[in-house]
Amino acid sequence: MSDEETPGVESRISPPDLTCPRCNHLLPSGLGVIKCVMCDAEVNVEHEGTRRKWREEKVSCPECSKVLVCGVDKRPANLQCSSCGSHFVLKPHRPKIEVACPKCDRVLRMNKRPGERDISCPACDAEFKIKF
Repeated sequence: MSDEETPGVESRISPPDLTCPRCNHLLPSGLGVIKCVMCDAEVNVEHEGTRRKWREEKVSCPECSKVLVCGVDKRPANLQCSSCGSHFVLKPHRPKIEVACPKCDRVLRMNKRPGERDISCPACDAEFKIKF
């Protein structure tokens, strides 16, 4: 079974938002050695509170809906249901952010990820840039 066919569940717990000590831009979400997308600096990010919450996180099996305790302090994590035996991936939480269009004030919701993005408002077709 390929990665695209493996069922997945998104974690509800995300690590804290941190900025790069070199360029002060948003770092990619995660723990461990993180590479800044803006300046290529490598930053070692550890947060024991997040790791503890990850270990204690309860998730539902996508096949049988049995509630399981994850028990793993990393994301993504390959898990197997103790009840039905199915394998699935516990994917990292993808934080969302809301940005207002500078022209029409429509609120746009998108995945929060570091770097610069060109945005086109679906309501008024205004184009603008955002940078995290």
